[in-house]
Amino acid sequence: MSSPSGDGELPDGFDWLSLDPEEEVVWTGKPHSMSLVPALVVGVPLSLVLIGIPIIVAAYLSRENTEYVITTEALYVKRGVVSRDVKRVGFEKVQDTSYAQDFFGTQFGYGSVDISTAGGSGVELSFDNVEQPKRIQELVNERIRARSRGDAGDGESTADVLDDVLAELRAIRAAIEGDAAPDADGDSLAHDATAETDTVDGDEE
Repeated sequence: MSSPSGDGELPDGFDWLSLDPEEEVVWTGKPHSMSLVPALVVGVPLSLVLIGIPIIVAAYLSRENTEYVITTEALYVKRGVVSRDVKRVGFEKVQDTSYAQDFFGTQFGYGSVDISTAGGSGVELSFDNVEQPKRIQELVNERIRARSRGDAGDGESTADVLDDVLAELRAIRAAIEGDAAPDADGDSLAHDATAETDTVDGDEE
């Protein structure tokens, strides 16, 4: 498992990734080197008849051209040997996460993390053959929880927003009550003036 350098810069080869101004990289990685073992197990015996060589080469090129990134805002996957396919899923869309390890993955410490989205049909994005898949799943879940708490580091928290709303409501109420106070005093003065006029008229009679 790899991660960005301490100054927040991406490692070489991540020129395909375009981040928002406030978005920061949390983790970067690629398929585990031992994920090539199944291709070797199948490809080496078949290499005697030249069929296995393309299998091994394809598996190697696929691994070398696959990259994964977790940021404070989203998950990214880049694949493609000849062409380039980049997929992004924001944390606000993530509905469920899971991980799985096959026989070789259990033996060599790698597995796949699947990401399902709200309204999506099945798995929307997957980190295949990554080292410590359980840890990657936990990292994704931590970012989801951080975003739901509003403290992902990219703005005010939910509590701050609620405080601002309450303060605004109090200000509006104070303004309304302040405007109503002079009217109340004016009504009182008018009432006193009317009563005094009635008294004078009574004395004249």
